[in-house]
Amino acid sequence: MTHTYKITGMTCGSCEAKVKSNLLMLPNVTEVEVSKEKQTATISMDKHIALSTFQNALDKKYSITAIEHNETAEQAKSWLSTYKPILLIFGYITTISIIAASQQNGFRWMHGMNVFMAGFFLTFSFFKMLDLKGFAESYSMYDIVAGKVKAWGFIYAFVELALGIAYATGFQPLLTNIVTLAVMAIGIIGVLQSVVSKRKIRCACLGAVFNLPMSTVTIIENALMMAMSAGMIFAIA
Repeated sequence: MTHTYKITGMTCGSCEAKVKSNLLMLPNVTEVEVSKEKQTATISMDKHIALSTFQNALDKKYSITAIEHNETAEQAKSWLSTYKPILLIFGYITTISIIAASQQNGFRWMHGMNVFMAGFFLTFSFFKMLDLKGFAESYSMYDIVAGKVKAWGFIYAFVELALGIAYATGFQPLLTNIVTLAVMAIGIIGVLQSVVSKRKIRCACLGAVFNLPMSTVTIIENALMMAMSAGMIFAIA
């Protein structure tokens, strides 16, 4: 995609060259045309880049603003495009869970949550298995256990598979939910550390197949699974 921006503060050819150079250094920027006379920059990029990212790449004397597009709308489209795979997966699993829980005599919450947990773990373990080595390498970059014990990245995919089968078959519900709560609680620590420190790393929740960035979406995903397993433990106990 290509957008044209207004850039103020350029007073000479050197300014023009510096602005162009700084913008070209940004990831996903493929081409930049800067005009000192028009006070504009036409930027081509592989995907939409936030206006704040461009501003941070420039010296404080320069100010950049969007003039031909709605920045809020573009960011929303970019967010949806980035997280489309995980949103679709959650949508499908949620729909199937609601259908499975719906009965003529009422809504079976526990059954619906079991179906959701089974679908979640089986689907996510499947994507991890497609490139187990790639997943393990990505996972070790932020998980507190995998960072110290490399084998855990390989084992974790099979733990998710086992949990998915356990939820699908109704095997030892109390034990299954306790293990889920423990695994997700440990996993969310590394996720929180990465998001808070704003580390630019890939989330390994869908293995190495999709290039999903670590973000609050990952925190919500882990927190949701923790809340559901905790709720099921409370209901069973």
